[in-house]
Amino acid sequence: MAVAPSSHRGDKSPGGVKQPITMVNDRVLVQVPDPEGERRSRAGILIPATAQLTRRLTWAEVAATGPNVRTVKVGDKVLFNRDDCFEVEVQGEDYLILRERDVQALATERLDGGTGLYL
Repeated sequence: MAVAPSSHRGDKSPGGVKQPITMVNDRVLVQVPDPEGERRSRAGILIPATAQLTRRLTWAEVAATGPNVRTVKVGDKVLFNRDDCFEVEVQGEDYLILRERDVQALATERLDGGTGLYL
């Protein structure tokens, strides 16, 4: 689903009319890529898609941001704890909402003089 530059998302109300959705305050709307199914650990152990990993951080792409978000921009990839967010469905797509302060790391194409590592 393409992201509108204005960070508005349309959702259908009970009457069937699309209404714009705007993120507020320091909230970030992210979309986690679909799991690829089974994966292998570095040691070669097969991990089934249904396995739940506790205390594992997740990467996701930013779809929209609220007006008080200072560091994260639409299109960036953020690292966060799934326990610190809420799930929401917009037009049949699953998204997560989290606060900017819950973002642990940021991967971006922008060069803004940061001192971050290349991931």
